[in-house]
Amino acid sequence: MLEVSELDFLNSLPELADAESRSITAENPTGDKGKGAMAMPDEGNPASMLGRGWKVMPCITLPKESATKLAEIVGSGEIRHIWITVDAKAYRDCVLRLFWDGEENPSVEAPLGDFFANCHGLRYNVNSLPMAVNPSGGFNCYFPMPFRKRALVAIENQRSEEIPSFFYAINYSLGQVSEGSGYFHAQWRRSMTTRINPQHTILDGVRGRGHYVGTVLAWTQFSNGWWGEGEVKFFIDGDGEFPTICGTGTEDYFGGAWGFGETFCSPFLGYPLWRKEVGEVPRHALYRWHVPDPIRFREDLKVTIQALGWYPDGKFQPLTDDIASLAYWYQTEPHAQFPKLPAKPERWSR
Repeated sequence: MLEVSELDFLNSLPELADAESRSITAENPTGDKGKGAMAMPDEGNPASMLGRGWKVMPCITLPKESATKLAEIVGSGEIRHIWITVDAKAYRDCVLRLFWDGEENPSVEAPLGDFFANCHGLRYNVNSLPMAVNPSGGFNCYFPMPFRKRALVAIENQRSEEIPSFFYAINYSLGQVSEGSGYFHAQWRRSMTTRINPQHTILDGVRGRGHYVGTVLAWTQFSNGWWGEGEVKFFIDGDGEFPTICGTGTEDYFGGAWGFGETFCSPFLGYPLWRKEVGEVPRHALYRWHVPDPIRFREDLKVTIQALGWYPDGKFQPLTDDIASLAYWYQTEPHAQFPKLPAKPERWSR
């Protein structure tokens, strides 16, 4: 799965597959065949003069302080595309969770915006291959997500008010899943680095066989000057003090060079956000998709990044910065239970 040969998707388009296409939206919340656009409009509905079969139920309202099931799919298949749009106030206060094959603990758990590479609770465009955020706030995820028995997609609104106009589409196919396909996972973490320990853990505690496919970082800078000298390290299959894969700097890992100089988006690497408004500290957002170059592991995986800048004398300066991350990977189940997601106030952008 996610091998380089599969990127040539245009050549595979003529190939016919023994699968059934489905989509779950507010207009067809079960995704069942022939069950879309069945809602009846009332007098206050914009479609009241048109009647049933028109645009009657395009979105839902998320109740306050409660979880909403967006999709429950029974059988074998693969989620191929998720599209969501909602007001930006939901980006850090709503938590997206995905469960595979009846598991109790989610394989995906992340603030809604961060999952789609919109960090800090801010809205900005992202133009990449597996993840795209289009004007104005159209979230798109194209990571394939196979399941063999059941898939559950849920969103929890942790705000003390309901959130109206939540639009979504979960496009999937029903069919046989190959024996070698792993399950999609994503995990959010946040920490404050210190001069004594200028290191943020992106991912740890992973057990099993799989491959790592992506990193999103939300970096809040608390010092003047350059902040991106830290290395990204991958500790693979029993590595101790020293990693198997070690990068050469933050901007290098995300495909840039010499301090970036400007924001950019590309299919697999990007630095879509640099922001410093009046009265704010600098904030950055970055993504790296390991689609052509997945990081393989057979037993375990740990991923870290350092927060380093420069002292005036040309020596590396350990930084105290606020770093939040999203790690994306595929692996065999069962997976290790995730650390407890930080509470809503601990997720807010400073």
